[in-house]
Amino acid sequence: MKRSLAALAFVVNAVPAVSADAPQVPYPDGYRDWRHVKSMVIQPGHPLHESFGGIHHLYANKKALEGYKTGKFPDGSVIVFDLLEAPAADSAITEGARKVAGVMHKDAKKYAATGGWGYEGFGGGDRNKRVVGANAATACHACHVARKDHGYVFSAPRN
Repeated sequence: MKRSLAALAFVVNAVPAVSADAPQVPYPDGYRDWRHVKSMVIQPGHPLHESFGGIHHLYANKKALEGYKTGKFPDGSVIVFDLLEAPAADSAITEGARKVAGVMHKDAKKYAATGGWGYEGFGGGDRNKRVVGANAATACHACHVARKDHGYVFSAPRN
């Protein structure tokens, strides 16, 4: 996971030119109403804090939940990695501004070059600020290959 976060950190901080013929991942409208999979906080002192410090929430749509259960994610599965700033005050960490909404969208034909998954990061959660674009193979999928036996997915639902 450290490698995948490092790769996403690169693309979050360097907005690439998006190729006109690269298949685009759709923005996941309403994802915060989907099933919450898990959360974590990366605090100061962690090697990825500079790029990924904050609160991470993962959400999955119904098809992705099937994949978590069976180990095979069907087309239409969508997983969202929601990264928020984590301001601390008065011994409490709260959700701050959204840094990025990272998306994995399963479509075996459309994203065949990246194991059937399309990857995108939406800077600040803004549907118009794509930060991965045509760099999905190197910025995202290269790390997810290590999880091929798990459908290219790092997360697992919290029981």
